[in-house]
Amino acid sequence: MADDHPAFRTGLVSMLNTDSVMTVVGEAGTGDEVVSLADEIKPDLIIMDVQMPGVNGIEATRRILTKNPDIRILVMTMFEDDHTVAAAMRAGARGYILKGALPNEILRAIRAVASGEAIFSELIARRFITYFDQIGNGFRQGELSELTAREREILDLIARGYKNAEIAENLFLSPSTVRNHITNILSKLQVADRAEAIQKAKDAGLGS
Repeated sequence: MADDHPAFRTGLVSMLNTDSVMTVVGEAGTGDEVVSLADEIKPDLIIMDVQMPGVNGIEATRRILTKNPDIRILVMTMFEDDHTVAAAMRAGARGYILKGALPNEILRAIRAVASGEAIFSELIARRFITYFDQIGNGFRQGELSELTAREREILDLIARGYKNAEIAENLFLSPSTVRNHITNILSKLQVADRAEAIQKAKDAGLGS
């Protein structure tokens, strides 16, 4: 169980320990701690918060699964924005639920992920489907189809008015990585600057 709020973590651990088939084998309050514990304990499943001190939950998920691909990770957070959900899935999380979920919903999500299923809370599932429908619809034509999924995502954020630092924070990337992606986007779209790229993105239905 990885969460930087001790009271929330304690409450959830107490609830899980009452289940006859679950045992909480470790707790972490930071991203670095959960990466270290995962390598040491190798649990079946990790419940992962997103916003934690040091390494965030998305990067922690990526690091854990690189070394221990059999561990299953369920993200449990307050963040419900499209880009955080997409980042968690790209990192390898098998499920995504919100902290406001009821106890029976949490237990159902844990059991589903532990058994190899992918699961999202109802709100997240609806938003996730809508988000990728919008991205897909905007890139089924012309030169925009040359962009990778990550480049499309970044172009969408550019068209929404995000600055480089905000894009990096939103997608859990380094600023230099964002700059490199933007350079590639401008090159593939054959445009001179962000303004021209934004216009092409809006023509394709992005940035709304």
